[in-house]
This record gives sequence, C-alpha cells and structure tokens, in this order.
Amino acid sequence: MLVAGAERDVMSTGRLTPEQLRDWPKGKSLLALTAYDYPLARVLDEAGVDLIHVGDSLGMVVLGMADTTGVTMADMVRATEAVARGRTRAMISADLPIGSYESAEACVENSKLLLRAGADAVKPEGGKESQPQWKALQQAKIPWIGHLGMLPQKVLEEGGYKRKGKTVEEVQRMKADAQAMERAGACAIVLELVTAEAAAEVTAALQIPTIGIGAGKGTTGQIRVSYDLLGLTPWNRPGFVKEDLGFARQITEMVKGIRRGGRGELG
Repeated sequence: MLVAGAERDVMSTGRLTPEQLRDWPKGKSLLALTAYDYPLARVLDEAGVDLIHVGDSLGMVVLGMADTTGVTMADMVRATEAVARGRTRAMISADLPIGSYESAEACVENSKLLLRAGADAVKPEGGKESQPQWKALQQAKIPWIGHLGMLPQKVLEEGGYKRKGKTVEEVQRMKADAQAMERAGACAIVLELVTAEAAAEVTAALQIPTIGIGAGKGTTGQIRVSYDLLGLTPWNRPGFVKEDLGFARQITEMVKGIRRGGRGELG
C-alpha cells in the first residue's frame, strides 16, 4: 500500500526539464504561473501548467509588503519547499531575491539552496551587469532563467514600475543582453513590462524561449501572478490583467452570507 503522498512521487515521470525548456519548439504555447504554497502548486500542476514559478512577488501578494525588496532567502526557500511538495510534472523555477546574488560566489551558493529546496532552475534579474553571475551559474551547471525589461528588485532605484523598450537604443541593448544570456546557458528569458514590439524583436533574435508578462503577444509564452488571475488582490491588479475570477469578492459574499444566516458553525 502507498503511504500518503507516495502516489504523487511514483507518478512523477514526464516532468518538464530545464533542457527541454531551452529547446522549447517554436510556435508551441508555453504557460507559466506563480505559486507560493502547496495547495496552489498542486492545483496548477494537475491542471497542466508547464512552469510553476516561485516568485519574490510573494512579498507583495502573500506577505503584504509594498514591493519585492523585503523578500529574503529564507522566504524563498520555505516557499519553494512547499511548492515542490505539490508538483509532479511541472518544472519549478525560483527567484533569487534581492541581495542574494551580489557576487558570483553568493549567486551559486544561494542558487544551490533553492535547488535543494526543490527548484529546477533559478532566476536572477538584470542585464550585462550580472554577467559574472551568469558565467558562475553556467560553470556550476545550475539551470537558470534570465529576466530583462522592468526589474522589480530595482523599483526603488527607478521610482516605480516603468515600461522598457521604448527607444531603439534600449531595444538593441536588451537584445544584446538576451543573446549574451543565451550564450551563457540561460534556458529561457522573462521579459517584463516591455513594449510588444521590443519583446517580439528580442524573441526573434533568440533560439531559447521568452516568457512575457505585460509584454504583448510576441513572446514564446506568458507568465502571470496567479493571485492576480484569481482576483485575490483586487487592490493591486496590474493593468495587463483584464479580468480575474473574483475570489476576493466571492469570499466577501461568503462571509456576509454567514453573518446574515447567524450560523454559529461554518460548513
């Protein structure tokens, strides 16, 4: 007889790997969604999502922070462990939080912590200024995903979330950074808050897939914060999320219904 949870381990064949992500077929859709805990990770995995990303967005949507800059390695390790318990087939990527990869050595050390927690790949932010970190990850044979465009970890430096790729020079710089990432072994690149034209141009210049968020339809695939799609954070819904499932509203109506019914017990 299988003990609780063992059946999911037995059924873990067919998992998407970083190598398969890097060789993702042109024209095939790719869907990535975020998760920070076991229940949501399991639901997304069983629903068929390709990539579950443990984002430092947990600082905002789970921990109630103003931005991602307060997220720690301990936060990311605990969330990654929880998500890993909930998946069987999806690939897991995890953000390296701010301050965890300022040197190449720290990047490798903290990436190994996330891999031990259950991640298949890690994601640092930034362009050519992070090349020593990319090369260190490549040398250590640690799968990684790049991140260009708007960088949430630099939101305080930039004074807000600003769309990138508005000038020819910016697009060319982004394309050069993306191609350097590809040479350094990145298995995919996230393009966040990039103009649709820039995202399409960067995507066309690469063999590895791009994953867009607020970057138009010209990327290989899309990633979204699941809480935005569920409607659990209506006070902070990005403009590129046109509609959600309204869970916050449904919870509010449930609570009001219980109050109206005067029930002493829930259920």
